[in-house]
Amino acid sequence: MKEFYTISDLAKEFDVTTRTIRFYEDQNLISPLREGTRRLFRARDRTRLKLILRGKRLGFTLAEISEIVDMYDAAPGEVGQLRLLISKIEGRRAQLQQQMQDIEATLSDLSEVENRCRDRLSALGGA
Repeated sequence: MKEFYTISDLAKEFDVTTRTIRFYEDQNLISPLREGTRRLFRARDRTRLKLILRGKRLGFTLAEISEIVDMYDAAPGEVGQLRLLISKIEGRRAQLQQQMQDIEATLSDLSEVENRCRDRLSALGGA
């Protein structure tokens, strides 16, 4: 593993823009070293970026991601981080399941309205 990564290294590795990485830096989620205007990211920053991107894919907010990632460095450390993550996953799963039920109900309503429209159109001789 490399000691330092450039912003271009990380952007290429994680298939994100350098602007995205700078945004996460502005949000204090990662904190590279500075060498003049050049950013030097440590292995810790690389790991945090990986966790941030995973959290985004799972649908967590930046505030939730920050809370989870920051726990890694604080007591109770990884145990607390994992417990918090499990809790967040359970909440996210419940939210997605509710959204899925809402979508299924909406699709059912759309089908019902569409069928009534088609029946009425047919009755009017417009089929």
